[in-house]
Formats: sequence, C-alpha cells, structure tokens
Amino acid sequence: MSTDLTRRVRDLLDTYDGPHVCAARLLCDRHPSDAVAFTVIEADLSATDLTYGDLRERSSRCAAALADLGIGPGDRVATLMSKSADLVVALLGIWRLGAVHVPLFTAFAPPAIALRLTASRTVLVIADADQAAKLAPGDDIPTDAPWRLVIAGERARVEAALGAATVADSAELRPPPSVFSFDELLAAHSADDPGAEAVAVGGDGLLVQLFTSGTTGTPKGVPIPVRALASFHAYQEFALDVRPDDVFWNAADPGWAYGLYYAILGPLASGIRSLLLHAGFSAPLTWQVLERFGVTNFAAAPTVYRALRSDETPVPEGISLRRASSAGEPLTPDVVSWSARELGVAVRDHYGQTEHGMVICNAWHDDLDAPTPLGSMGRQLPGWRCAVLADDADVEAAPNEMGRVAIDTRDSPLMWFLGYLDAPDRTAQRFSADGRWYLTGDAGSRDAAGFFRFSSRDDDVIIMAGYRIGPFEVESVLVLHDRVAEAAVVGMPDELRGEVLEAFVVLRDGPGGDAELAAELQRLVKEKFAAHAYPRRVHFVDNLPKTPSGKVQRFVLRGQGTK
Repeated sequence: MSTDLTRRVRDLLDTYDGPHVCAARLLCDRHPSDAVAFTVIEADLSATDLTYGDLRERSSRCAAALADLGIGPGDRVATLMSKSADLVVALLGIWRLGAVHVPLFTAFAPPAIALRLTASRTVLVIADADQAAKLAPGDDIPTDAPWRLVIAGERARVEAALGAATVADSAELRPPPSVFSFDELLAAHSADDPGAEAVAVGGDGLLVQLFTSGTTGTPKGVPIPVRALASFHAYQEFALDVRPDDVFWNAADPGWAYGLYYAILGPLASGIRSLLLHAGFSAPLTWQVLERFGVTNFAAAPTVYRALRSDETPVPEGISLRRASSAGEPLTPDVVSWSARELGVAVRDHYGQTEHGMVICNAWHDDLDAPTPLGSMGRQLPGWRCAVLADDADVEAAPNEMGRVAIDTRDSPLMWFLGYLDAPDRTAQRFSADGRWYLTGDAGSRDAAGFFRFSSRDDDVIIMAGYRIGPFEVESVLVLHDRVAEAAVVGMPDELRGEVLEAFVVLRDGPGGDAELAAELQRLVKEKFAAHAYPRRVHFVDNLPKTPSGKVQRFVLRGQGTK
C-alpha cells in the first residue's frame, strides 16, 4: 500500500475517533451550508436538492422535538421509512442528540419489526404513513408497547394513520399521547430550542444498532460505533472512487447495511452529493434516472444489473458511467461482460459484511486500480488485512488453496466490530480462540497477487437480491401453521435474484399438501416475517434429512430442490 493511502487511513481514523467526536458535526455541520447533500428524486423524475444548510436547520428542529419527547444520548430510535428527505432529517436528528438509530426494512411484517424493536430496547419509532399500520396493536404488536410512534409523510396520509391509531370514544378524534406527526413536531420547534445542540458521544459511542440474519436463533444485533465512519468514508474513496464532480447513486435500501453505510453515511461523511430515489425499484425507472441525472458513479446489487440486462428497454444513449460497482452477493461473469458492452464500463465486485463493512474489493481508486481477474472479488482495501485460513488450523493457507476467509483484527486499523448485542456465545463463534482472526463464515481462496475468490458460505444464510435472509426466521413462521410439524428453508439458484427461497414442509397429517396450502404458507411468511422473503416453492415431504444429532442437512435439500 502506498504511503499516501496509509496516511489517508490514519487521517480518517484521527477524524472519526476520539472522545470529543460528534456525529452530527462530522456528517452535516462541518460541510458548507450551500453544498447539496442529496438530490431526492420522485417516481415522476421530479427532484429536490437538499443542502447541508437545510439538513442542519431541519435536523436541529427534529432533535429539539425528540428531546422534548424525552429522547437523549444512548436512547434507541427506530426508523421504518423509505429513501426520502424525511429519513435523512430524522437520522441526523437522532444522531444530533447522541441517540442510536435502529434501521427497519420497509418490507418487514409486524413480527419481524417487533422482534427488532424489543431486542434493541427501542423507545420511539419514526415511520412513514404507509408503514404506520404495522405498529398498530394486534397479535404481534403489544397494546402497551414501550415505544412511541411518530408518523411522517404527506399530510392526508398522516392524518389517516393518526386516525387509525386512535380510539373513537368521542365525536372528536385525537391522537393518543404516544402517537405524533413528524411535520407538526418539527413545526413546533426551532433550531435554536434547547435540545437542538449537537452532542459528542466519542468514537466509541454508538451510532447505529443494526440486525443481521443468521442460520439459527434470532437476528444478531450489530452495534456500530461512530468511529466506523472512518471505514465507510474510506470505502467511498478507495473502492467506489467517488469524486467531487461525480453524480453518485447507490441504489441500495438504507434498511440494510450496504444502503445505510454507503448510500447515507458514506456520502454524508465525505460531503459529496448523492442521489436518493424515493420510489420502488423498476428497471425502466432506473434507466431513466441514470440518463436524466447524468449518473457517473453507480453502485447496486447484482440483481439490479441483472434486471437491467433483462429489461426490454433499449440502453439510453445518454448513459455516461465512469464507475460501476456491485456488492451483496457474488457477481457472475455474464453481468461483467454485459456491463462492459452496454454500459461502457465493466462492473466490479466488492465484498464485505454487516459486521465490518466492505473490506475486499476490485477497487477503482487510481492507486489501487488493477486488471480485474474474472470471478475475483478483489484485494484487501487499505486499512484492512485479510487472509484465507486453513480449514483445520488458524494459519494462513497457501496461495490458491481453499480455506476460510478471515480478517486480521491486530493489523486492520479500520476494523470496528467487537461483538454482537447481548450474545457473547455468538460473538465467540466469530473470532479465533486468541481473538486475532475475525472469521467471516465464507470460504474462498487467494492467489499469489492477493486477489480473493469467493467459494461458498459455511453456513446456510440465503442471499437474495443482495438481502441476507436467515432460514430460521422463515422456518419459525412456517411452523406456526396448524398443519405444519417441521419446516426447513434453503436457497436455490435464480437467474435474476441470485438465490430464492424454497421450503420443505412436513405436515402433521402426512405429505398431502396441495397448491392451496402452499399459497397459505407463502402468505403467512409475508404477513409474519417479510414480503420479500417468502418461499417461491413449497415442497411437502415425509421427513427432513438430519444428522445423528438432529441437525437438518440443508445440502441434501438443496439437491432435491428446483433446478
């Protein structure tokens, strides 16, 4: 690594670590007030520029309003919101108080939301109006929930959501004291009100409490400290090569790590303008945004590139990409060749996890640029030391030998993950006995030039369209059905999404399941877990293959699934 990049890593660590570090200052207040932070684009392609001056004023009012509700340093505040100006204002308001953000993916159903709110000890939720119904008391959300609710969005939708949250005990409906309007809260406070001052929590203070799926048990809580911003900022520069004159767009959803880290936090940290599309994904709309707004630097999951490739819309002549990057799942060679031919730039694969962000990349920075071997996920980024360990010992494997992808915690100054929330046993499984190596759970190899190749996961997490889905959560919903005795979920290859879920179900009354029951089980998963994570096929079987100790042999089921 060059001296300049080593110095740059040290500078970033000096900026984002230390006892007096303040997230709101680093992400907003230190940038010129007239500089554009985000251009927020609507589905009709109308757009609004959001400057750092706007963000400072509105997030200060948000902080004052939240402080008036009793929110303070260390309190957990969740967001159930799409990519919008309100989301960015809410996040900066949370961080201005020294509170901790808990991201919630908008496709989650009430049980998945309640699980994360309870595990994080959330005290307040800010939700878009069209998401607020998921927080209404019912089978999954308790009547005496310990969190309060703030509803954001268009006035008519907010009023409808507020009305739905009340009990009609008089001719006049009033929201109960636990439900509030986001816009009304901000309007009632000034940026100069007490509580609007930015709080410094230091580099070790928590910024985000995010949850990631696993193969067993409940989702794992990943505490993200303020000093992690050094890593996020470094990826923005070293791997994505986002420059001040770029039009940068990361299309990932901020309810997940890649979108939160690199579509929100990275751009805010660097002070470079970014695009936020306030609309659902579609290939034609993506083409329109790329052309209309002159995107030069684009990042997305491989699923997005595959959808663009499959779309019948001709590639617009105005596409002018300088950089194209991909993360979330392995990038297949056909996408690379297509992008080089149709986009004018070969998309590059990047690798990382929720627990540490991106660490191995086919980087775009001039000092790191190199011919990209086909199928490679890249080389370690500055600030990280990665290795492939032998399967049977914590020693580095020989070049091109298959083993366990790991991070050397003693020689990775940008490493920030220390352990999962309230889960010492699960944390211990992630580190070698001496604490030196963080074990990613991925298998791969590294060649003599330092390029890594991904082989497989050594667990059964399913990665669909870039989203990690733990089979346990889906299986836990399936067995809620009265007729289901056991269930196992596996990932099967899919041309568009990379993987899709297939379920193997043992019924209490024998294997006589039909299409109607399969549809019931699919609906149940959508209602009780997440709309995107339902099994595309349900197989009714006599029994599940298991080891002598009773563990389901998912590799056997994958061999029986749809080809």
